[in-house]
This record gives sequence, C-alpha cells and structure tokens, in this order.
Amino acid sequence: MDHEIVSRAEWTVARRALLEREKELTRQRDALAAERRRLPWVRVTKEYSFEAPVGTLTLAELFDGRSQLIVHHFMLGPGWKEGCVGCSFLADHVDGALVHLRQRDVTFVAVSRAPISETEAFRRRMGWRFKWVSSFGSDFNYDFHVSFRRRDLIKGKVWYNFELREIRSEDLHGVGVFFKDAGGDVFHTYSCYGRGEEFLIGTYSFLDLVPKGRDETELSPPMAWVRHHDRYDS
Repeated sequence: MDHEIVSRAEWTVARRALLEREKELTRQRDALAAERRRLPWVRVTKEYSFEAPVGTLTLAELFDGRSQLIVHHFMLGPGWKEGCVGCSFLADHVDGALVHLRQRDVTFVAVSRAPISETEAFRRRMGWRFKWVSSFGSDFNYDFHVSFRRRDLIKGKVWYNFELREIRSEDLHGVGVFFKDAGGDVFHTYSCYGRGEEFLIGTYSFLDLVPKGRDETELSPPMAWVRHHDRYDS
C-alpha cells in the first residue's frame, strides 16, 4: 500500500476536514431514517401462517407481544443442504442485538420457505438463538417478492427490489418491517433488498475503518470471500 506519510499536525488537518464530511453524512443518514419512518403503510389483510418449533403461528403472533417486527427473509428453500452464505453473514450479527431490540419494542424473526425441521437443523449448526419460522405452504414469501414460482420464472422477469428483473433462483433475500396496533391490525411499513440490507452487517462497518477497507474490488461477486462461520480455515 502506497500512502503519503505526513506529520501529526498535517494528519490532524486532513482528519478534521474528513470529520466535517462524516458529520454531514451522519445528518443525511438521520434525515433519511426519518423519511423512511414517514413512508405510508399498507394494511396486511391476508391470513399468513408459519411453522415454528412451538407449532403454528400467525403473522400477528410473530410480534411476540411487541408492536414492531423485523423479518429477515432468509434464503433457505425446501431441500437445500444449507442456508445462503450472504444471509448467514447477516444473521451472524443478530443475536447480540436481540436483548437491546426487545427493550425498544422490536421483535426479530427469520422466515424461510424450507420446512421447520430444515431451518432448525441449520440454526443449530450455526449456533444462532433468534427465532426462525417456516413459511412453507404459505404465500408470504411470494407476496413479499422474495420467492418466485417456477412458472413465473419461466415467463421471464419477476418483481424484485421494486423492479422487474431476470431471476434464476426460486428464493432471494430481503428485510421486511411490520407494525401491529393496539387493535391487532398489522401493517407493512418497509422493505429492502440487495445492498439495502447491508447496513445491518456490522462487519462491513468495521472493515470500512481499516486501510484495506472491504478489499473486494477484485472479487466477483464482491462477497466471494464470505463463508459460513464454521467454514473459515481459521
């Protein structure tokens, strides 16, 4: 790595200039978050059911007594040997946040189409503690545009990340946010897909601090270095 070497005083001048840009980005991020919260909501009227280790749960029951729900649409289709590496990368950052989210009236749950026996087997392998349910036999994944029926894939483009795209996989990833009011009505408030989920991956925040950064420029795809956490050599 070839970097300019300067005195501490010169470094401080450059760092203070960057600090002003960082502060502006923080203000922009706060403003964007506020705008996200002002999005209109959609009432969820369809009845969805999910299989959990404790039995069948409705969407309203996934809130677990809280008013806000974050759903991680985890790529794990029926019959898959293991879950998506990228989804697993995000999931590795969840358990430590659970106790804090609960203090702010938020429940987190992962949802996949794989039967509950398959999601539970992979969850145990990875050592995760968050709730994971199966939408197998439900329209949930299809209605929120993270799963696609084969007949639709054959026709051509399908709706993903708010546009029509050519998709090869029957299952993709995403994050959905829901709110339940005092009367028990459920509303869909937000969804994001692709790199829109990246801000939930704390490892990237750490890597963005160091001189080499994410070091993904020469990789295709950029996340090619990521493994299931039990598959790294060291």
